[in-house]
Amino acid sequence: MWSYLKGSKKQSHFVTIYGRNPSFDSIHISQDSFSGKLSTKLQSVQQAVQEELESSIRRFKKYADRNRSILPDFQPGDNVWLALKSIKTRRPTKKLSERWLGPFEVMLITSSFLCIGNQFTLYSMCH
Repeated sequence: MWSYLKGSKKQSHFVTIYGRNPSFDSIHISQDSFSGKLSTKLQSVQQAVQEELESSIRRFKKYADRNRSILPDFQPGDNVWLALKSIKTRRPTKKLSERWLGPFEVMLITSSFLCIGNQFTLYSMCH
């Protein structure tokens, strides 16, 4: 169970924690001569794991940011259009309803705040 390889670390959990692969023989090693070597080995293994995880994070971020675009710089008084992807309308079918609604005036720049009146209820879709 502890000796299989993990993808992002490229080594087993056992090696990550103990700095060596598990041995199944009953050879007893003196702790005095082995402890210094084990300590330096563990530090190097932990450093390598940390570098691999940071590399994985950078790689995942690169692929996640491919479809993201920089938001335009809105100012109060600008007019914007609202996409109706996540808003339920009173139309009988979504296929025949409008794709965009507006224009709406930007009232305040805190994050994304539109003055759309009392027609719709917007819910935060952030997780």
